[in-house]
Amino acid sequence: MNTSKNLQRLKRRLEGDAGKAIADYNMIEAGDTVLVCVSGGKDSYALLSILMALRRRAPVAFRLIAMNLDQKQPGFPADVLPRYLSGLGIEYRIVEQDTYSIVKEKVPEGKTTCSLCSRLRRGVIYRTAKELGANKIALGHHRDDIVHTLFLNLFFGGKLKAMPPKLVTDDGAHVVIRPLAYCGEADIARFAHGMEFPIIPCNLCGSQKNLQRQRIREMMADWDRRYPGRTESVFTALQNVVPSHLADGMLYDFKGLHAGKVNRDMDGGDVAFDAPRLGESASILKFLMA
Repeated sequence: MNTSKNLQRLKRRLEGDAGKAIADYNMIEAGDTVLVCVSGGKDSYALLSILMALRRRAPVAFRLIAMNLDQKQPGFPADVLPRYLSGLGIEYRIVEQDTYSIVKEKVPEGKTTCSLCSRLRRGVIYRTAKELGANKIALGHHRDDIVHTLFLNLFFGGKLKAMPPKLVTDDGAHVVIRPLAYCGEADIARFAHGMEFPIIPCNLCGSQKNLQRQRIREMMADWDRRYPGRTESVFTALQNVVPSHLADGMLYDFKGLHAGKVNRDMDGGDVAFDAPRLGESASILKFLMA
C-alpha cells in the first residue's frame, strides 16, 4: 500500500468531503446499521475505506456491514472479496445470486443490460439489508455519477432529475445514502490506485459499448478538458435550484403570478430580465433610455 504524503493528503480530503456530505444530509445517525455495498470496483472500495475511517473518529456509534453480491458472472474471482474483507476485520456478507443468467436470458444480444441488472441487484440488496437489520444502505456513487445521471435524464428521459444524496426506498423500509456525493471520480481513482485495492472488473455491463452513460461521461470529460470545473459547477447548481426560473407548475405557482403584486418568492432576478452585472449597468441604462 502506498503511504506517501500525497496519498495521505488525498485520503484526508476525501474523508473530509464525505464527512461533510454525511453531515449536510444527516446520512448517518447514532445506532444506525449501515450496509455498505462493495462490488469490487474502485468507488465501493473507497466508500468502505472512508466510512471505516470516519467511524473510528465519529462522535456517534454506528455499525458497518460490508456486502457483496456474487452475480455468478463467468470468471468472477469469488475469493478476492472474502479475503480482502476478512483482512480488514470488518463484518461482511457475501450473497450468491445468479442474476447474470437471468439478465443474459431476458436481454436480447446487443441490448444494454444495465436496467435489468440494476433492478435485480437492488432487490437482493434490499432483502439482505432487511435480513441483517440494516436501516441504511450505502452506495458508492460519487459527484460525477450524480452529474452524469442528471444529463442522462435531461437528454434521454425528459426529466430534470439526478441521483439524490439520500432517499427512502419505495417501501419505506430503508434509507439509501451516497456518502461520496461530494467526491470527484478522478480523486477516487487516484486514491484507489494508491491504496492498491484488488479491483474486480464487471464483465456484464462494463464491457458494453455505446452505452448512453458512457456518451455522457465522454461529453463531460470533454467539457472539463476545455473548461475546467464544469462538473463541479453543475453539481453546485443541483444544490441551488430556483423553481421560479424553471417551468414546473407543481413546484411554483406560475398561474398565481399577476402584475401589480410584488413577488417575494422570486429568487434569481426579474421574470423577464436577469439582473445586470455591475460593469454592464451604465451601458444597459443608456440603451434603455435611448
